[in-house]
Amino acid sequence: MRTFTLIWCGQLVLTIGSYMTEFALTLWAWEMTGSATALALVGFFSQLPRIPITLVAGLIVDRFNRKHLMMLGDAVAALSTVGIGLLYSTGDLNIWHLYLATTLNGGFGQIQSLAYQTSISTLVPLSQLTRANSMNSAVHYGSAIFGPALTGVLYPLIGLLGIVGIDLVSFGVAIASLLFLHVPQPSQPATLELETLWTKLTFGFREVWRQPSLRALLLISTLFWFFHDLGGAIYDPMILARSNGSAQVLASTAAAAGIGGVTGAIILSVWGGPKQRVGAMLAGFIGAGLSKTVFGLGRSPSIWVPAQFCSSLHFPLLGSSETALWMEQISPARQGRIFAANALVLHVVSAGATLMAGPLADQLLEPAMVVSGPWVPILGAFFGSGPGAGMAILYVSCALAMVLVGMSGFGLANLVAIAPQRRSE
Repeated sequence: MRTFTLIWCGQLVLTIGSYMTEFALTLWAWEMTGSATALALVGFFSQLPRIPITLVAGLIVDRFNRKHLMMLGDAVAALSTVGIGLLYSTGDLNIWHLYLATTLNGGFGQIQSLAYQTSISTLVPLSQLTRANSMNSAVHYGSAIFGPALTGVLYPLIGLLGIVGIDLVSFGVAIASLLFLHVPQPSQPATLELETLWTKLTFGFREVWRQPSLRALLLISTLFWFFHDLGGAIYDPMILARSNGSAQVLASTAAAAGIGGVTGAIILSVWGGPKQRVGAMLAGFIGAGLSKTVFGLGRSPSIWVPAQFCSSLHFPLLGSSETALWMEQISPARQGRIFAANALVLHVVSAGATLMAGPLADQLLEPAMVVSGPWVPILGAFFGSGPGAGMAILYVSCALAMVLVGMSGFGLANLVAIAPQRRSE
């Protein structure tokens, strides 16, 4: 695990730096525009290029040196950060520059993250896949805690340029951690493959559909993440509506999420994870759904904070187990295309869920749960009434659906029959 751990350390430093810059740019954009829509568009333009790029990202990752692709993604992100810093220093930075930078980073970032993910199985033994993926969960959750916290302290002292400088140092650490390490490249088939471009682009989908176990795994994970993202889309407005717009309450739940995720990742990293990964994944689905149900029924931080901690505690388990299952069943030479197919399905499903959540909440559920709304006599005892009550109904419904998805997974014969530590060539 030595090489992987060194690369992981570089990615941890890089991600903390990126979170710092992202948070600082959020503060700057809010100061300049005072518009929630402007901030939301930054996230939109980050996701927009990922859908078309994912179509070819798997082919690129399986054909080219993954170490070089990781370094390229980091270098492009670093150049974007330099551009933002230069524009800010000359007073020419505008909000549309952020849209352009996030679009560029989103495209290359998808390739970088896929190259990193598919390199894990060539760096660590099969028995350590769950531990390695749980360490990656710690990168996300740890950075979500420390990045904004450090920025909140340093931004008033050193400003946006200072934060950008710290971020550039983090890019240097990440690239240096890769430069002098060997990342094994999976061997390519000895025979020349005469394939059309369409055949190459659709390889991942056809391979998943060909294997009943992978079909079942994609189905169950897609259902879980659909309901997760449908409820997650109204997470922030639900809390703000039920706390009179308190940023402190929203920050406290975010901190609880980060601490829960880091705790779960540390436990899993030390433990190494269960041998029965399908059961662990499904148990994580159920545990996360139950915790989110309690969260949605709560109406104060005294319920939200511990429920959010418990919810996030399950995600390293379910995420690491799911990723390890994919890695076990697929040879390293094919992982890029199959992981890309999986990611594309999840991107499309997530986008659809996000588009549905707003109209459901604003046009149907919230009007039905106003003080004198038609649903209050029936559901008011569980959800109360007034702002946020309708969104709570949607959130709890999605959480219960996540529980049902986890329970139904135990009835999928092709899923529970997946053998541990087996990989198709």
